[in-house]
Amino acid sequence: MSSGTSLGKIGRVGVVLLALAGACAVGPNYQRPPVDAPRAFRGGSAKSTGSIAELPWWKVFRDENLRELIRIALANNYDLRIAVSRVEQAREFAAQARAGFFPQLNYGAVAARGRNVTALNLPAPTGQVGSIFAADFNVSWEIDLWGRIRRLTESAQAQFLATEEARRGVTISLIAEVAQDYLQLLALERELQIAEETRDAFAGSLQIFNERLEGGVASKLETASASALLDSAAATIPNIERQILLQENLLSVLLGRNPGPVSRNGPGFDEQLLPEIPPGLPSALLERRPDIRQAEQQLRSANAQIGVAEADCLPQFSLTGLLGQVSAQLANFFTAGATAWSAAASLTGPIFHGGQLRARYRQAKAARDEAVLQYQAAVLRALQEVADGLLSRQKLAEERVQQAQAVQAYQEAVKISLERYRHGNASYYEILQAQQQLYPAQIALVQTQLNELLVLAQLYRALGGGWSQ
Repeated sequence: MSSGTSLGKIGRVGVVLLALAGACAVGPNYQRPPVDAPRAFRGGSAKSTGSIAELPWWKVFRDENLRELIRIALANNYDLRIAVSRVEQAREFAAQARAGFFPQLNYGAVAARGRNVTALNLPAPTGQVGSIFAADFNVSWEIDLWGRIRRLTESAQAQFLATEEARRGVTISLIAEVAQDYLQLLALERELQIAEETRDAFAGSLQIFNERLEGGVASKLETASASALLDSAAATIPNIERQILLQENLLSVLLGRNPGPVSRNGPGFDEQLLPEIPPGLPSALLERRPDIRQAEQQLRSANAQIGVAEADCLPQFSLTGLLGQVSAQLANFFTAGATAWSAAASLTGPIFHGGQLRARYRQAKAARDEAVLQYQAAVLRALQEVADGLLSRQKLAEERVQQAQAVQAYQEAVKISLERYRHGNASYYEILQAQQQLYPAQIALVQTQLNELLVLAQLYRALGGGWSQ
């Protein structure tokens, strides 16, 4: 029988086995676990059809200065760049798994000289010294009869997609975090402005009391009280300035820069816009939230590993072949008589491994069950985050209206008390009390406005971010 005929028959057997293998793969096929998604979010409307999650981030955040900071962060942030490198690693790991579908072709060469060595094709021992020269190409091919390689590839591909979703999750979190930190920076600047205005207001009161003290109308108690409140208000300014510098450092690191100042040329804190936020439908979270999609891909990978473990318990069929030249004399290396070839088919399978393979199979099923619970927990956590954001937005809007009315009333009270004091109809205590009440009310309004703005960024992240990356 010629070498071509033998290799041809082996190849035809491989094709037949491969065709049979394509018809089945052991292990369960993936099915998405059921989840109990409500018809509408708590705090949202069942009739909502749109969502900020359908918008790209540059349409959600309207401050152009903030948009530029987000662009810089997306280009330079180290956490995001690390996530991208993990995606590339997972992509190549999936490519390694797919390589199992193809024959593995290798080459080899050897030149040796020795005595009493059977590898030299000499009777041993003979006391003779001999040489050998060999070069060959060899091929091996595992026939995926039970779908082991297919399940390995399915698992690796799912892991790759999971890392891609993790990267997308880092991107969305980064966008939301830059927005939140920038808004907090603007809020601190507004608080600094209020603190300076409060200091100036107490300084004005102290000046009035000093003038009246010099005129013999006021007492030293009035000036001492006003001076104490002035110093107390002035003492808050360095602390706010410290917080501004720390916030700038935090934001700089997110941008991939050394700690330093951050540009804020856009609208001020009170000019930030709050867009309407239609929440969309809860079922859309399953297709949008990167953490849910990541958990599902990890579940898909764990499910495929059951098939791998099951296939390890079954026989494996392989084809191998070799073609090369072997000669004891270098001068005869390229002659027809030096040609060597072989073709073989092998069947291997486990008989007794002390329960190792069965334990591996049970472990794979338990890992799949864990992944199911992680997926369902991710869905439930997502529903909670969206509901929390929608409810917070609604209640914070109500709180802001009431707090703004309180600030307006305190400002009016300060104005009236000063007029009354100048006309001798009120005591100094009335002025100082009104001024003392105004400052914390203004700070509380800033915090409420900030929380309302932060909810926008939180909802952007909770709803799965902008679909257009």
